[in-house]
Amino acid sequence: QVQLVESGGGLVQSGGSLSLSCVASGSHIAISGMGWYRQAPGKQRELVAQISSAGETNYSDSVKGRFTISMDNGMFTAYLKMNNLHPEDTAVYLCNAPRLGLPGRSYWGQGTQVTVTS
Repeated sequence: QVQLVESGGGLVQSGGSLSLSCVASGSHIAISGMGWYRQAPGKQRELVAQISSAGETNYSDSVKGRFTISMDNGMFTAYLKMNNLHPEDTAVYLCNAPRLGLPGRSYWGQGTQVTVTS
């Protein structure tokens, strides 16, 4: 069983920064990368950023140039550095880890709240 645990959320003013972390733990962790999604009240869950085990990254257009995803493969840890936050970035941020060799199957964290005030 693999668990993802996020940390680092909080309250910040518009223009501020926050950093999120996600640690995968458990036996036999077989993942192909890690990523961050977010879900705001009344909205669908959306991809924020993802990184493969090879270091390839992908960002949503809304966060390009402001957010940076990174991953420590050896520690099964992903980071999301968020700069110049906007009120519309307010959401629950969820960590995701696609299961290696199982397309469409992922592990999910419980989420961490990010609130940006204007």
